[in-house]
Amino acid sequence: MPFPDVKLANRPLHFLYLCDCSGSMAASGKMQALNQAIRQSLPGMAAVARDNPEARVLVRAVSFADHAAWHIERPTPVDHLEWRDLQAGGLTAMGEALRLVAAALQTPPMEVRALPPVLVLISDGQPTDDFAGGLEALLRLPWGQKAVRLAIALGHDADLEVLQRFIGGEPEAEAGRSPRRPLQASNATSLAQYIQWASTAVVGAASMPASRVAETPLGPPAGNIPLPDLPPTVLDPTDDVGPLVW
Repeated sequence: MPFPDVKLANRPLHFLYLCDCSGSMAASGKMQALNQAIRQSLPGMAAVARDNPEARVLVRAVSFADHAAWHIERPTPVDHLEWRDLQAGGLTAMGEALRLVAAALQTPPMEVRALPPVLVLISDGQPTDDFAGGLEALLRLPWGQKAVRLAIALGHDADLEVLQRFIGGEPEAEAGRSPRRPLQASNATSLAQYIQWASTAVVGAASMPASRVAETPLGPPAGNIPLPDLPPTVLDPTDDVGPLVW
């Protein structure tokens, strides 16, 4: 007996920002640039969500300085989100931020039918607490292992080794594919491009049904989701994207 033609409900896709709000983020306009980049990316993310009705894109954000705290605690539909500016000041409790996210990725409260979450870690420095313990707590969870983990380094003082450990994978490129390594933003323009890429191209890839993933020429996987290539304007260091201010 054939099954009735029932339309399946869309599946939640949790997108989480982990934002460094340490004192160094107040220098050279980095905090202002991060707030602006995230705010400007929201319409594009909302458009991608509308184009992928199979997924329900929900956004949250964690800030970390002396301590980690939810900046946006409730999973919020992207088209309902109003970004409140982050403020800089304090140390870099990155490990505590990872533990906070790990608690949110347990089932429950994570839905069994959820798509792999997207975690974007943004930092300009080094953790001042137990980063290794926080990362272990995150990766101990099935959703932590399945997550699409991205990292954006702001300026030359960011700890690239720590960010590489967060995203996992191999930093060296496979044949015909981009390497899995932290993205390095040297100014407000490149930061905005990376945030836009993560909130549109990556969200689109993570929202895509498995039947469509095989048909799309995507890059190396993050978790179990193939990543789209970076836009050429980001990949080409000769592009005029403004002075190196960080």
